Amino acid sequence: MTSRTKKPPPTVGFLLHDVARLLRKRFEQHARDSGLTRSQWQVLAYLDQNAGIQQGALAELMDVEPITVGRLLDKLESCGLAERRPHATDRRIWQLYLTEKARPKLTELRALGEHTRAEAFGDIPQAERDQLLATLGQMKANLTAACLVPVAEKQVQNG
Repeated sequence: MTSRTKKPPPTVGFLLHDVARLLRKRFEQHARDSGLTRSQWQVLAYLDQNAGIQQGALAELMDVEPITVGRLLDKLESCGLAERRPHATDRRIWQLYLTEKARPKLTELRALGEHTRAEAFGDIPQAERDQLLATLGQMKANLTAACLVPVAEKQVQNG
């Protein structure tokens, strides 16, 4: 008989990655008939929260290359869901906005997202959901602050 080695528990990074991947996958399953890709939905959601943002800043928020955002915006513009407007004082800059036609799509997006989250949370009690969100929010804040300090500097500070 062979002895089996016990697997170590998953790390927070791997577990968060897997949960995020599965949330995206399930959302895409729900949104399949919407006529938009998950990435296009993501652009709409970011534009709703960041009206007037520039393409480079949007790419940074989405963690993709500006050319990728450009292609997504081209498609959304052709569908009448987003628009580029010239900056008031710098003609090199284009600001990004949703159109009124995008509003019903955003309502649909939010409903699909809520349904997906409800599936993910399943029968987890509300208090545990609240604690999870608070913990993840604190982890995000910790990492955001840590990312502002160069690694070499931080290692010297920690001795």
